Amino acid sequence: MKKNHPPIHQIEIRIAEVPQLFNSMDPTPFHHRDLDIDAERFLESWALEFPQDSHFRIIVHIEQMTPEDPTKLVETAIQNHFEYKAILARRNLSLLLVEGRTSMLIGLGFLGLCLLGADLLSVFSNNTFLKILKESLLIGGWVAMWRPMQMVLYDWWPIVRRIKIYQNLSRAIVQVKPAKT
Repeated sequence: MKKNHPPIHQIEIRIAEVPQLFNSMDPTPFHHRDLDIDAERFLESWALEFPQDSHFRIIVHIEQMTPEDPTKLVETAIQNHFEYKAILARRNLSLLLVEGRTSMLIGLGFLGLCLLGADLLSVFSNNTFLKILKESLLIGGWVAMWRPMQMVLYDWWPIVRRIKIYQNLSRAIVQVKPAKT
């Protein structure tokens, strides 16, 4: 049985010169530099439009080519940048899951106290105020679980998607071509 390989999607970007691709505020050498925020957003927004298992070919069109071939520099910079973004996203995921578990424990404790309080108040079922208080405790306890449940069940999906996209961008085939005027 033949395994289907994910498609290779092409993303093209046009810049005037190589330094325009990089964040000018970053003092580190080119191949370790942050990409320019506009270039990063452009590449990321295009990549996010494709399935998360997609592979990418990034073609950088440069209007003012340097005499030496900048392909390796540009390729290394783009790949390093998105590998770093994948590492940051993994950290964010880890922090979210720790925060989610902690919030879940706090929420469950609070819910338990609310249910216990509501159960104690059910003895006084004749008093209208205490009935309202009992129902308020039940509602409050379940509402307190809303955010922890959201974190544990749903908030991690987009981060995992971004991690996969960043990993695929970090392995992208990068080509540099002179821009046609």
